[in-house]
Order: sequence, then structure tokens, then C-alpha cells
Amino acid sequence: MAALTKHIHTHFFQPLFASFNFQSRSYRSPTRISSTLSFRNSDSHFIEALKLVDEFDPEIPLEKAVTPPSSWYTDPSFFALELDRVFHRGWQAVGYVEQLKDPHDFFTGRLGNVEYVVCKDNNKKVRAFHNVCRHHASLLASGCGKKSCFVCPYHGWTYGLDGGLLKATRINGIQNFDVNDFGLVPLPVATWGPFVLLNLDEKLSSELVVDEDEVAHEWLGSCADLLSLNGVDASLSFVCRREYTIECNWKVFCDNYLDGGYHVPYAHKGLASNLKLESYSTEIFEAVSIQSCKGGGESKGDDYGRLGPEALYAFVYPNFMINRYGPWMDTNLVLPLGPRKCLVVFDYFLETPFKNDESFIQQSLEDSESVQIEDIILCEGVQKGLESPAYKFGRYAPSVENAMHHFHRLLHLNLTK
Repeated sequence: MAALTKHIHTHFFQPLFASFNFQSRSYRSPTRISSTLSFRNSDSHFIEALKLVDEFDPEIPLEKAVTPPSSWYTDPSFFALELDRVFHRGWQAVGYVEQLKDPHDFFTGRLGNVEYVVCKDNNKKVRAFHNVCRHHASLLASGCGKKSCFVCPYHGWTYGLDGGLLKATRINGIQNFDVNDFGLVPLPVATWGPFVLLNLDEKLSSELVVDEDEVAHEWLGSCADLLSLNGVDASLSFVCRREYTIECNWKVFCDNYLDGGYHVPYAHKGLASNLKLESYSTEIFEAVSIQSCKGGGESKGDDYGRLGPEALYAFVYPNFMINRYGPWMDTNLVLPLGPRKCLVVFDYFLETPFKNDESFIQQSLEDSESVQIEDIILCEGVQKGLESPAYKFGRYAPSVENAMHHFHRLLHLNLTK
């Protein structure tokens, strides 16, 4: 991996048993019934949660600031507000481009109450849709793989990879039915480097023409080029995925990631022995923070083992982490499952010269797994402490926890918009 660029500046803010086939149709996005597709709530649903938002003051300097109250991590109404204001607005990382290498490739996912499917159509265009049949709301697809079309497992309604309705079974006698109004509901989708992004904001037009340069600016701000220069790109080979269901609020995992290496010497002694923790530094951008640390292991020529000469840890608000070290890149996607539960998806990528070194890969994954287990224990312990009546709020360690403070300030900004 290229050495981390230095001197980074800070930036803020048919008839019976027959089907109707619709192969020849001019598909358009649904318009007449769009009001039924809304998942955005009005402020009246969030009166109590908005009171909790005001318990954190983002304008207090880091040295004097207190952390958000424990209610931000435990209250169900606050969690609902986050889904609406944080996750259902803006660009979100949902996968990687290698999942869509060929036409007919697809993958599915869920974020809050939004089920989605992303695919590459016959013309090699990446598309995304709500993963919901327009007949009686069954989920259309699950997992990932290849499909030439999406066939509803409930009643057999069939959709093309462009979202158009191709076949509606047993609807003889139906009236006031326009096939063009019953295609899959599209979502804006984009790619940046090795990643696939979605935007769940219902205020965006379903006909949005995505400018990927503009998306990169919205998602990464002024550090997009910096990440590319430091090896965050599509040249890496996918190795594997690991998933962890953790009994903690999604922000607990993010806070743990953003403490500037504070917990590393206490909780990750094996990892700490391979890092020069005194070199740890953090740089803040608009919606990204980048932590970096030099490798501390004994080197033999250019061989620094798994971590390499320098490790880079990029947090992309609100819930995506990119870790670049040695020949490796792994990403952590934190998906909220409830006020006290989250799913963390780890995807591992490797530089091409190392992809056949099975021994190196196995040992690296085992070392990474050990760190993840240690973090899970920490995060679940923190969640229990947050639910204790003894804890209301905490303080920041100013020399190391500026990225965490930045994260909380961005949250407050989103939640009050």
C-alpha cells in the first residue's frame, strides 16, 4: 500500500391458470400510487426523540464537551428517528462491485425497513430496486447470485432486470390496470472505486440520473482522491465475507472504531505489538475521518506481515469503515437491527500477488477474527453499561477521541435537519 499522504487539512462541514406477458411495453417508474411508497415519517412522530437530540450540544469544544446521553443508545424512539434522518437519507455503502461483475449478477440487503435488490442488467447497467413485489408485497429475491429475471415466489409475477413487469399471473378480469404503473420501484444507485452505493431518500426522483463524480463528492467530500491514492480501489480481489450479530447499538461499534486507538493497548495486545501506537494520528474531513498508524513489527526487507508499514482506517459517515493495511483491505458495514442490536459485515480484499498464498490468507483471517471477538466483548459490555442507571453521559479524551466527537456532531446535524 502506498504510504499515507501527509499534511491533510481539516474540512467541516392472464385468464384462469394463464398469465399476461408484457414483453413489449414502455416501462416507466410508478407515479400514480407513489404516496403509498413513502417510508419518511413526519416530525410529529419524533417529538420525544427530538428532545433527546437536544441533550447533546455539538458547539461545545471537545475539551469541555460531554458525550451524547445514554438514551441515544437505548431509546426505541431515538432509533426510529435515526433510521429516518440518517439511514434513509444520503448515500450508503451496501456492497462491492465484484458482486456485480457480469450481467444477471445480483445481491440483496436490508437497511431499516427498506428491502433492496441490486443487479446488473443485460446492458451491463447497475440498477437497484425496492425488493418488493408490487402484487402483494412478497420479497422477490434473497441472498445473491444470478437471475435473468425476478420471479415472485408467492404468485409468480415476473420482473425484468430493468424493473419492468414482464408477467402477471391469473389476473383475467382485472380492471384499471396499467402494466407501466406496476414495475419495481427503483432506487438511485452508484459506484465509487470498489463499492456500490444506494440512496434511500424518497425525496429524490426515481428518474434521477446519477453523476458518479458528484456522488463521490457527496459521500467522501474532499478526501476521495486521498483514499484512491492510498490503495482504496477496485484492483483488489475479494477473498471472503464474515458477519457478526452484536448485542449493542450500532453507534457503540462506531464509537469503538473512532477512539483513536485508545483501547488498543488494553484490549488488543496482539494487535498492539504490531503497531507503533505513538505514531497514531487522526485527520478530519467533511464526513470522513482517517486514522493512521505505522506498523511496529520487525520487517524483513519489504515484508511487514499482515499489517504492512502503515495502516489506514477510514470512517465514512454514518456506518462504513475502510481499513487498508499491508496487502489487505477490509471493510466494516454496520447495519442497525434495533436499539440494542446490530449486524457488522466484514468483507476482505487482497492484492493480486497474494491471492494464492493460502497460508498467509488463513493466518491473516485468524488474526483479524481474534481482534473482532475482542471488540465484540467490549461493545456488548459497553451496551450493558449504557443501560445502567449509574451512567448518563461521559467525556472525551481530547488527544485521541476527536474522530468520535466529529461522528457525534454529524449525527446531531442530521437529526436536527
